[in-house]
Amino acid sequence: MGRNHRIAHPEIIAASPCLFIMSPLLNSLHTLRKALTDLRSNAITDRAFVQTAREQTDLFAALPPKFETVWLNLLDRLESSALFSEESCSFSQTDLLDSLAMVLDKAQAQLDTPT
Repeated sequence: MGRNHRIAHPEIIAASPCLFIMSPLLNSLHTLRKALTDLRSNAITDRAFVQTAREQTDLFAALPPKFETVWLNLLDRLESSALFSEESCSFSQTDLLDSLAMVLDKAQAQLDTPT
């Protein structure tokens, strides 16, 4: 067999699970990104997203306090937005979802920064 025909051996993968398991914080971040994507595509409701988002307490406890403050403020605005239909002159759900995505991007950058 040539060099390009390598097969991963299960025992090697099993011996080094840390290579394939996400940290709990990155898992929470992934959960939030997936939920946000699902919300944007109307696969889940605002309420389901907010519930998922509020459950990720370990993620925000590991970040500077301003992340949680901003995140919870945005979630409160999203919950309030349920009173409005789609887009109103004083409220844009698209802008709000973009802001949530930006917080997740900054949280990712913070987690990726070596301490």
